[in-house]
Amino acid sequence: MAALSYVNIFAKDIVALSSFYMDVFGFTEIEAIRSPIFRGIDTGKSAIGFNALDAYELLKLSDYADTKGIKFLLNIDVDTPEEVDRMVPVALSKGATLIKEPYKTYYNWYQAVLLDPEGNVFRINKMLD
Repeated sequence: MAALSYVNIFAKDIVALSSFYMDVFGFTEIEAIRSPIFRGIDTGKSAIGFNALDAYELLKLSDYADTKGIKFLLNIDVDTPEEVDRMVPVALSKGATLIKEPYKTYYNWYQAVLLDPEGNVFRINKMLD
């Protein structure tokens, strides 16, 4: 069976953006895979990679490098609705932008929608019973 190992994000500043996610969520860097154009962090069940913009050329993606708009949504699960509420101000203090305050969804999740410091969208979630 296949499994998701990484979600990689192209970042203007791989150190600052990976530090944002480590600072907010307590994730740790996977130092063994660090390079001048890459940082990886362990999220517990998978990992998030941060590629410098130089990686567009390395991966032969230069023709696609100037895409605009939101192209993905990171979902980060926490243990309780109270943890969602607690994490939002932490993310904001580290440079996130709040798009939608914590709320209960029609599909019975409690979540907040934010943008990280480079404008990538992420949600802090708790599936309710």
